[in-house]
Amino acid sequence: MSSSKTHRVKKPKAPPKKMEFYGNISGDSPLSVAVSQVFDKYRSKDQKDTITIEDAMRYLNDLNVALDEPVVLALSDFLSCPTLGEFTRENFITGWSDASKESSKPLDTLAKQAAYLTTLRKQLKTDPVYFKKIYRASFQFAKPEGQRSVPTDAAVEFWRMFFQASTGGIDWKTPTSPNTPWLDLWIEFYNSQHKRPVNKDLWNMVGELMLKTIERDGEKLEWYKEDGAWPMAIDEFIAWAKEQREEIGAVATAETVGGGTDGANDVEMT
Repeated sequence: MSSSKTHRVKKPKAPPKKMEFYGNISGDSPLSVAVSQVFDKYRSKDQKDTITIEDAMRYLNDLNVALDEPVVLALSDFLSCPTLGEFTRENFITGWSDASKESSKPLDTLAKQAAYLTTLRKQLKTDPVYFKKIYRASFQFAKPEGQRSVPTDAAVEFWRMFFQASTGGIDWKTPTSPNTPWLDLWIEFYNSQHKRPVNKDLWNMVGELMLKTIERDGEKLEWYKEDGAWPMAIDEFIAWAKEQREEIGAVATAETVGGGTDGANDVEMT
């Protein structure tokens, strides 16, 4: 007498609801559809897959984002805007879908997107690595289309936006010498001594200079080497700034080396 065993075939586990929601970001997932509907509220009447500058202003206003704060550049970066103030449907959906996955929650409504940008505002102020990423990415938005450099006036506007806490950036000041007006000094120097369009290398290195000088005792310039890889404009600025302010390049005393600050604003370069 033979016997047989009945084998149960296990049913494949259903994918988590979260994955069902995100689905294929280029398809008809619930997230893609919802984000696309947000896009449709602002799209151009003549171009269904584009939000032009005028409609972008409505979108930014509804997000409580001003044009003169760095988070607008963060938004433009992760939505891969072709130019500042223009959004395409594909990049809009992809960007918000990627941000949703990173946040582990769907950013499929205007309110949720506005809340996400609030977190980016905080990150810009507290995370030097992220700040540097967005500052560098802003070069493509600051320069005119087809040009390789940023005009001086536009560069000054962007520096004032990024290097002041009052506009949502990071104050360009050394914690051990908070009265050193680094931003004002740089702008005065650039307008009076250099005044040339800003190429990408100088743009990036101004960001590096800012982050180095806001380290503890950064105004002592112990990190600066004349034969380093700094652009000539920055070498000239350092020499000029030393003549303007006695604390710049001064030898650190035992008091400044040993303390005088809690180091709360120290920045670690990567």
